[in-house]
Amino acid sequence: MQSNTRIAVVGFGLVGKRHAETLRRIPELELAAIVEPDPAGRAQAIKLGAPCFATLEEMFASDTVDGVILATPTPLHVEQGLTCIDQGCPVLIEKPISVSSKEALKLTQAASRKGVPLLVGHHRRHNGMVRAAKAAIDEGVIGTLRAVQATCWFYKPGYYFEAAPWRTKKGAGPISVNLVHDVDLLRHFCGEVASVQAHSVPSMRGFENEDLAAAILTFQSGAIATISVSDSIAAPWSWELTAGENPSYPATLESCYLIGGSKGALSVPDLRVWHHDGEPDWWNPIAAKTLITEAGDPLATQAIQFAAVINGEQKPVVSGLEGARSLQVVEAIQKSADSKKPININPLEDVLVVDEAPSTE
Repeated sequence: MQSNTRIAVVGFGLVGKRHAETLRRIPELELAAIVEPDPAGRAQAIKLGAPCFATLEEMFASDTVDGVILATPTPLHVEQGLTCIDQGCPVLIEKPISVSSKEALKLTQAASRKGVPLLVGHHRRHNGMVRAAKAAIDEGVIGTLRAVQATCWFYKPGYYFEAAPWRTKKGAGPISVNLVHDVDLLRHFCGEVASVQAHSVPSMRGFENEDLAAAILTFQSGAIATISVSDSIAAPWSWELTAGENPSYPATLESCYLIGGSKGALSVPDLRVWHHDGEPDWWNPIAAKTLITEAGDPLATQAIQFAAVINGEQKPVVSGLEGARSLQVVEAIQKSADSKKPININPLEDVLVVDEAPSTE
């Protein structure tokens, strides 16, 4: 990799600050600029020693950067992503890639026409634990993958909603806000989703959105995943509390994904692989061994990979189309929960919407 790949961060909120600090820690990367419209935010950003701009257009007019990380609110992703693409500047967009898969496809098509790399910040795929789990699945360590149980339970306090009242509105529940991360990992482990059926429960806080939902995902391979998400359950079983990626969350020693195969099973992120003695047989003793994995900050690994893509050395781990496909599945879950009907998922490249599946009743 060439030295001093210059990357700008757009948006200096919680996620943007983490990206900026990550870039500063990596010797071969340079925090080239920060874009933040809020004057108070720019005052904080200036302390990092990088040039600060109020808009993306001002930055491109004043400086040349090798790449841009967009860490702005989701509704701004398409407009700002297209600005980067028009400038021929590789861009990594925080997840979710956009508000809708239709808009996401617009972005991916624009990037493809211009030949500009477009990545999505599903940084969990860069986690060493995820890489180890994916390698074990692909190598057949647990046999044919049959099922996954995924739990995404946590409790968001009252001040979380008071700070941003939009979080109480319809469409801002845990399905749309939180589930895209877990859905992306399920697709990463199991392949493309063929159909979903979901059910949601109205918020016990009296908000307009749901605070609890469950879904069954059927994959093209025939595997099935069940996933449950809630922001009103006090529990240790979520990626945030089990993976230890973000020091803001208290770490537990639990796992949130149980992955079952024809020869064994795997829990993630603790990476315990279970096998029976001899042939699989519920009468035979069963025991676990723990996979060995690399430690490291997945945001740093993602930033280094972004630089490698910028320099033409690698292909994206999470392309724009991958981010759009994960968003499409989340949309199908929301639609199924609202309609109480199963939803088929058609290839995103062929259609811009999901279609209702025939009723199984």
